[in-house]
Amino acid sequence: MDTYRSGGSGGQHANTTNSAVRITHVPSGITVSIQDQRSQHMNKAKALKILCAKLYEIERLSSQSSRSKLRLEQIGSGDRSERIRTYNFPQGRVTDHRVGITTHSIDDVLQGEDLDAFIDALLLRQEMDVIASFSST
Repeated sequence: MDTYRSGGSGGQHANTTNSAVRITHVPSGITVSIQDQRSQHMNKAKALKILCAKLYEIERLSSQSSRSKLRLEQIGSGDRSERIRTYNFPQGRVTDHRVGITTHSIDDVLQGEDLDAFIDALLLRQEMDVIASFSST
């Protein structure tokens, strides 16, 4: 926190009083300078309010971007290339695009009887993704 003589009009009072305030937030490097009021205390209070508002806005934007990134990972872009499973009724085929498994018994899959191959492959992929995330950090 620095104090200095304010510039501009004000006459003899401005030339003799250190009423301007400059506050620097060291971790972020944000600097706020105020010389609106005649009182150093009022300038200090106003500068602290402005600094707090700027820091809050930075934190809010950071939080919002992390939430939107997480949401985008969960939802995806809705692009056709992000399809999960294809049911081809004329050929009696079901393909899970996440793990690359295809079965030709669509009736059994729709009845819930032939899902073990899909479930096992998805669980294996989930375990591999967890292992990969540990090794990348």
